[in-house]
Amino acid sequence: MSRPLVLGLTGSIGMGKSTVAALFAELGVPVFDADAEVRCMQRPGGELLRPIEAAFPGSTGRGGVNRGALGAAVFDDPAALARLEAIVHPAVRAAREQFLALHADARLVVLDIPLLFEKGGAEEVDAVLVVSAAPQLQRARVLARPGMTPQRFDEILALQLPDAQKRVRADHLIDTGAPLGETRAAVAALVDKLAR
Repeated sequence: MSRPLVLGLTGSIGMGKSTVAALFAELGVPVFDADAEVRCMQRPGGELLRPIEAAFPGSTGRGGVNRGALGAAVFDDPAALARLEAIVHPAVRAAREQFLALHADARLVVLDIPLLFEKGGAEEVDAVLVVSAAPQLQRARVLARPGMTPQRFDEILALQLPDAQKRVRADHLIDTGAPLGETRAAVAALVDKLAR
């Protein structure tokens, strides 16, 4: 039985991963966005609300998970982060399996997973695409986000595998520092190559 080629899409914060994922989707490639899936599960009525509230009292409300409160509860506490991951990761894995079953007849699917290398997911895909850009561009993009501070940016980077190491481990690399048209062409060329 044939199955799709599974491409893992990853990259550090601010490297253009969401843009590249959208370009794959524009070309008709099914894309599983792990972060979007988690956000959906944390909305009002989402399946993760009760277990997260039980483990981290006061971290949810009428609007779903209070990401600020939850982040504060786990950020400097490895044991708390491990408890949260034990709740979230199995649910995301189940959603990913449903996605793969739904698109079993596709030639190519993309799994957009921010911490693909950091959490051991690279072994579960057929190939890895890393998106990257110059450090100064990355910094400018991230600091332009609402509520982002240089300290918070540095803290996030410290949790991620350095970009240089991701680039070395990549099967495919797209530089998102180029104009959008060039990035779009690079994605289209990769889709064409992988679909063959």
